[in-house]
Amino acid sequence: MIKPVSVMPESTQEYKFDKVMVIDDSDSDLYVAEHYLKKYFVAANVISVESATEGLNYLIQNANLVEQLPSIIFLDIRMPVMDGFEFLNKYEKLPSSVLEHCTVIMLSSSADPRDRERIKNNSLVKKFINKPLNQEKLQELLLSNIITTKV
Repeated sequence: MIKPVSVMPESTQEYKFDKVMVIDDSDSDLYVAEHYLKKYFVAANVISVESATEGLNYLIQNANLVEQLPSIIFLDIRMPVMDGFEFLNKYEKLPSSVLEHCTVIMLSSSADPRDRERIKNNSLVKKFINKPLNQEKLQELLLSNIITTKV
């Protein structure tokens, strides 16, 4: 189920990004990510989805509505039905409007060196962050300048 999360204040001028998406099958990991993204004014709206399929469906439905697309997609690796790498295989076939607007960040607890190598070799993934998301990791991400789409 897609859970859009709007936050206060009403103006998005204080936020770094209008929308970000978190794709993770773990309710607790979704909660932690949403908490930090709101607490540190990273995103005015957090689109939380519990599966890669839901995330793809959202992106497909909004491909022609750039203002509805997330600037960042935080993507878990290990998920049932479709994992993060399968998501990326389908994601790369989406319209250029999506690919040009969204920046994919892998957010995972995977310690498998093969996963790290696959991430490193995938041009769609701009960064890997170990779970859980926290203030320090968000600051590092924002300072890295790998994300160019803003509010």
